Amino acid sequence: MHFMSIIYVRLHLHKKRSEVKQPFAQVLGVSLLKPLKGVDPNLISNLETFFTLDYPKYEILLCVQDQDDPAVDVCKKLLGKYPNVDAGLFIGGKKVGINPKINNLMPGYEAAKYGLVWICDSGIRVKPDTLTDLTNQMTEKVGLVHGLPYVADRQGFAATLEQVYFGTSHPRSYISANVTGIKCVTGMSCLMRKDVLDHAGGLVAFAQYIAEDYFMAKAIADRGWKFSMATQVALQNSGSYSIGQFQSRMIRWTKLRINMVPATVLEPVSECFLASLIIGWAAHHVFRWDMMVFFMCHCLAWFIADYIQLTGVQGGPLSFSKLDFAVAWFIRESMAVQIFLSALWDPTISWRTGRYRLRCGGTAEEILDV
Repeated sequence: MHFMSIIYVRLHLHKKRSEVKQPFAQVLGVSLLKPLKGVDPNLISNLETFFTLDYPKYEILLCVQDQDDPAVDVCKKLLGKYPNVDAGLFIGGKKVGINPKINNLMPGYEAAKYGLVWICDSGIRVKPDTLTDLTNQMTEKVGLVHGLPYVADRQGFAATLEQVYFGTSHPRSYISANVTGIKCVTGMSCLMRKDVLDHAGGLVAFAQYIAEDYFMAKAIADRGWKFSMATQVALQNSGSYSIGQFQSRMIRWTKLRINMVPATVLEPVSECFLASLIIGWAAHHVFRWDMMVFFMCHCLAWFIADYIQLTGVQGGPLSFSKLDFAVAWFIRESMAVQIFLSALWDPTISWRTGRYRLRCGGTAEEILDV
């Protein structure tokens, strides 16, 4: 997995392909669906990068659930600043299921006028040529283009911890799964064919799931379409972050994976310390090698491979020192088993303003306070 992901990162990511391949008359139009709730210090700067995209045919559909949400004022400010950008604001959502993101996006999805829809989270920041990169990957047999999740350079140890995770453990599994044909997609930044989604029932069909991105990708794959990964990462740049928020997010994601893919219960053996212990024990019993020496050497090799992968995903110099990396890497690896056990302990999750009880298969029910 390390070798696959490192080689893929070096060969595929951060390649300059900024020119639109098709002439203007044949350029694929894109409807950008932007789910928004609340504001953070980086929201307006993140959103503004979508208004300055260097792409000839796209629309921005800003979706806010509540009229009194402060995100409404941010949207109106940007709409006023960029009157020549094809953009609109949709407030109120439409209740079609338990998934609040789907409910929020429904009015925008129904108003989308182009054949491609780009669902992109509020904390994502883009470059002027990001949409060009996505559409260039949307070839004849491709139904979904996704970006590898990563994190922008920010201040503080919590930011370093997130960057280390999204540059090591996450892409190792994410990339190796996609390279071997396993459909692994996160919904942070996904470009999809709208007619394929409509054939699967539209967004409504996925409102019963919390992990709507997994089931949308599955529906597209089940209809014979291929996936492609963008050469640019999906750059998360939330202005609100902490170690506690990171841990809660990891626990929530693990709970979802356990309920969608039961084989997730084997996930801890893919983490460094536990894998090194198991392999060290095997080496001791088969070859009579010293177990602890093998354990330390295996952890060191893993650590070095993770650092090489992180620098590849970053695509440039890191914003923190090697010592910061070592500390963050050790803490993240030490948290892995605790996160997994916490996910097993409680089958409920808190997301946005709601609480949900997960069911086997990926569906969920909302827990209403009495």
